[in-house]
Amino acid sequence: MTQKMYKTAQGKLIDMGALLLRNENTRAVGNMKANARGDQLDNTNQVVTKKTEQVTRQYSKQVTERKK
Repeated sequence: MTQKMYKTAQGKLIDMGALLLRNENTRAVGNMKANARGDQLDNTNQVVTKKTEQVTRQYSKQVTERKK
């Protein structure tokens, strides 16, 4: 994803893109009920709504409001 390598305070190199790809299906910390990709999850960590569907729905709302 990204080619940027970050250096920690201890001098170790971290590839944030690889880290994101490795953990994109892991449930995010917090109360949003989402994974790292942004998909909405239920209590059993099953995807309820994918992020692409959420973005498409929000975009279609904005486009239809502009036409009015």
